[in-house]
Amino acid sequence: MSKLFLLLCIVIICATAALALVVAEAPAVGSSAPEFALTTNEGNQAALKDFRGKWVVLYFYPKDFTGGCTLEAHNFQTDLSKYQALNSVILGVSVDTAESHKSFCAKEGLAFKLLSDADTKVSEAYGSLMDYNGTKLSARNTFIIDPQGKVAKVFLKVSPSGHSAEVLAALSSLQKQ
Repeated sequence: MSKLFLLLCIVIICATAALALVVAEAPAVGSSAPEFALTTNEGNQAALKDFRGKWVVLYFYPKDFTGGCTLEAHNFQTDLSKYQALNSVILGVSVDTAESHKSFCAKEGLAFKLLSDADTKVSEAYGSLMDYNGTKLSARNTFIIDPQGKVAKVFLKVSPSGHSAEVLAALSSLQKQ
């Protein structure tokens, strides 16, 4: 009887652990992008609907002031005029505070909006929430959202170094369709 009870406990623990690992899936290409309203590095609210009529590059990243995240942000900044020429905006999202984003933008010379997802709900809605040593962080994923609010392209587990060029190429291709 005790062996059966022990086995039952192990099964319940394993099932609970498996459920805890289930992460929301990223929205599929062609689906409506999940709506959001988040605080920007400027202390204002920004909602996805504010950018209707423009292409949106919504990129999730783990943490301000870290190597890969800084590199990725610098590359988006370097290419900012190319994005603007393609009628698009760049929005970066992490679980950092708006104050952290403000400092990050000032230190790194970033001229696009960073959005604070401190409660992790938007990262989760976009299948972009990860656990890193017990801390919830945004995963490095990017979504191109078309001017009507539909997901046009999804990039998962991106490498920060050449990502901006990859996104620009995809954006240009999507606009030719």
